[in-house]
Amino acid sequence: MRAMTVREFGAPSGMELVDLPAPKPEADQVVIRTDAMGIGGVDAVIRRGTLGGGYPSGMILGSEVAGTIVEVGADVDQSRIGQRVWAFTGTSGGYAELAVAHIGDAVALPDGIPSTDAVALGSAATVAHFALAHAHAGRGDRVLVRGAAGSIGIAAIELTIQLGAATVAVTTSSPDRGRRLQQFGATHVLDRAGHGDAAAPTEFDVIVDIAGGPAVPDFIDRLAPNGRMVLVGAVSGFPPADFGMRLMQSFQKSRSVATFSLASIDPGERDMARFASFEAAVRGDLHPVIDAVMPLGEAATAHQRMDDGDVFGRIVLIP
Repeated sequence: MRAMTVREFGAPSGMELVDLPAPKPEADQVVIRTDAMGIGGVDAVIRRGTLGGGYPSGMILGSEVAGTIVEVGADVDQSRIGQRVWAFTGTSGGYAELAVAHIGDAVALPDGIPSTDAVALGSAATVAHFALAHAHAGRGDRVLVRGAAGSIGIAAIELTIQLGAATVAVTTSSPDRGRRLQQFGATHVLDRAGHGDAAAPTEFDVIVDIAGGPAVPDFIDRLAPNGRMVLVGAVSGFPPADFGMRLMQSFQKSRSVATFSLASIDPGERDMARFASFEAAVRGDLHPVIDAVMPLGEAATAHQRMDDGDVFGRIVLIP
């Protein structure tokens, strides 16, 4: 099979398309012939080498695929062969013509959703759903989605509107991207520093932060009393080590900051929410936004576009 590996961590040019032996499933695993592979922010962070050690040279990038089960391990029902699924492959193994996943990380796809749409929503909408729940977002809240032009941010906008939020402000890099985000329900568009719309709230009850990076403390200052910030990503890097000082300096406002990962969610509950997002897409209640569909061999070009901040929604790879 063909797979996209990391020859050298750092720039996208360190990625390499290679031929590898077809994988074999362990007892509780399945092999999926991929129709589509999602490129997520975590893939770029791993490729850059900013998460530290533990990732070996030659690893296959990618964590999210959709396709058809073609082989199963000893503990998996043979009837799953031929089933069309979305699957989480861990933090590696997705950018390949054949991908391996644990059967518990493979969710059957409903009729009517293309594989490309599935990998645009499968992780993103599920993260957005549970991040909003983690922040106790609800009716009447003033919500800010920071770094909203990616697939998680767009899903968070639509889900926040469905929760009945009073306002859904977004930060993004350009007026054009802001206008596109308004089409999904954003009520106020701010620049990356959180400015640019005089009518936007000065404080927010909930901030869903996908960007991270050095500006996190400045957005802690934008939390209302009892406001909740949930960090779901670090595409702009890690916050400064002393970012918690902003919480202590506003102690009487009872603000809170939390991190969120799907790894903390019960697998059954997680998969029910994920399948519900696929059904919502079929109904038209959620909108998978695909910036581009590119061949597997162009993954480095896709990653360069991510590094350049030139992606709206998600780039999807196909074999």
